Amino acid sequence: ADTQVKIRGFRIEPGEIQTALEQHEDVSHAVVVPHQDPAGQQGKQLVAYVVPARAESAGTGAASSAAKAVSTEELRTFVSRTLPEYMVPAVFVLLDELPLTVNGKVDRAKLPEPKGAARAYVAPSTPQEEQLCDLVAQVLKVERVGMSDDFFELGGDSLLATRLASRIGKTLGAGVPIRAVFEADDIAALARTVSNASSARKPKLRRFSRSAPTR
Repeated sequence: ADTQVKIRGFRIEPGEIQTALEQHEDVSHAVVVPHQDPAGQQGKQLVAYVVPARAESAGTGAASSAAKAVSTEELRTFVSRTLPEYMVPAVFVLLDELPLTVNGKVDRAKLPEPKGAARAYVAPSTPQEEQLCDLVAQVLKVERVGMSDDFFELGGDSLLATRLASRIGKTLGAGVPIRAVFEADDIAALARTVSNASSARKPKLRRFSRSAPTR
């Protein structure tokens, strides 16, 4: 059977992404499925359901500790090293275990819907932060972005992260790598990276000592 899916014009084999994820030492099992973008802006997006390796051996009540064993940012960065950008999942969901059918196969119908937790809006406090929030909103085609928002929870993916990094460089004059977008927990963290990159580009003023006039 043809297991390929089409995302943004690319034909993708989810099994390849699952294999890449399971190469991570802290991942026991993974399954990748397409979901409709909840914002309705980006069409379908890839969602990775991951069972951390510690979840199987920790026993009952290990959900929170298992989830901390590996972060979604770490997983996103990990697979981006070996997969093309269009194959990097937009959303990662950590689970204690994958739901199975009576035949032992993954019961995809019982996989939870990928829903990002609502975050309180935090307004930007500097002109640079305002510009950054505007850029993120433009790239994601959303009305408003705050400092506490997560780029990927708002519907971002690896292709849009590439576009955002490019626009940051052109608009804010800061050379920010795509990896910085992946690793930022929220826009505030990304803003700090942008600020540091901007400061590094500014030429340092040389100090000249005024010597006493010679006679």
